[in-house]
Amino acid sequence: MPPETSPDRQSPDIQPLEIHGGNREAVARRLGCRPEQILDASASLVPFGPPAALVRALKRGLSGPALRDYPDRAYHALRGALAAVHGVDPAAVLPGNGAAELFTWAARDAAAAGVSLLPAPGFADYGRALACWGGSSRPLPLPLHWGAAFPQPFPIPPPDPIEPAAALWITNPHNPTGQLWSRDSLEPLLERFALVIVDEAFLPLVPDGEQQSLIPLLADHPGLVVIRSLTKLLAIAGLRLGYALAAPERLDRWGRWRDPWPVNGLAALAGAELLADGEGFARWQTRVQTWTAREGAWLAAQLATLPGLRPLPSAANFLLLRSKDSLESLRRELEERERVLVRDCRSFEGLGANWLRVALLDRRGNRRVLGGLRRLFCATEGGGAL
Repeated sequence: MPPETSPDRQSPDIQPLEIHGGNREAVARRLGCRPEQILDASASLVPFGPPAALVRALKRGLSGPALRDYPDRAYHALRGALAAVHGVDPAAVLPGNGAAELFTWAARDAAAAGVSLLPAPGFADYGRALACWGGSSRPLPLPLHWGAAFPQPFPIPPPDPIEPAAALWITNPHNPTGQLWSRDSLEPLLERFALVIVDEAFLPLVPDGEQQSLIPLLADHPGLVVIRSLTKLLAIAGLRLGYALAAPERLDRWGRWRDPWPVNGLAALAGAELLADGEGFARWQTRVQTWTAREGAWLAAQLATLPGLRPLPSAANFLLLRSKDSLESLRRELEERERVLVRDCRSFEGLGANWLRVALLDRRGNRRVLGGLRRLFCATEGGGAL
């Protein structure tokens, strides 16, 4: 029996589970290649961004006070621009250092409220955020089969008479499945739980997705928090820009808890300028949603032709793939031989090695992903390794 390996002294042959995609630098070091040689289909970002207007704003910021001065701690311009986009009071908006920072503060409220219910499979960062405050949680298992018609009703959790949950975390559309939940099915949950945290990071990329947003319900539900990210929509993961929408009293409390200046001056300036151009921002969002619909349908149809690989219906800019056997060797070969990254799903509770998630890219990138998969399937005689 081999000796046990402690978590901090792992064998070099053992790769830690990734709880997020997009780590090209680490993979390039492991493979001995340049990061730009790797095609990343593990992180679900728009492939043709960021918008030119945002890049121009960043360039102007480099020669102005946004780089030299401390940012406005209240982020008045950015909050105002975000509030105008959503038709809410600026006091109901709080910019953050990506959605991840805001999950941390939402989790502090959730931990204080009681037990959190976390859909499974689901994004592991919610658990990370709760762990910061010693919060307790239990999974809400989701069915792993669904139809192609969206939006769909959220699977209502049965009440637990012994230890009722106080907080519910929802991702819409869901990550990693790509299911779009209907607003009508989510609204009753706002009366049942003291706190409902809705992660709408991918919703702006979904055609007609805004119709299912819970933002219009904020004024009547002080226990509702909606968290969004501009990372995916604008392809600015490195800039780190997200925001929360909630009751002003809650956001004011979060603002007193966190470090000063969580959003850097360049991000605040560029975000405010881009969002202030309402027509330009709307055109960008339309372009993104058109891409999601077109490439999602095309890639799903192509992947369905591969033996032993089943793409599940998705409204989002990623596809969850399933096989009856392990896909881990296929994922590693795709990475090592084809320099293509796809999302390892073993860190999602309820999934395992027979699942992968593939982000939509532009047509050229999608063809490269497919080409790599086809070559590997041919090398294993039509997918026999699956």
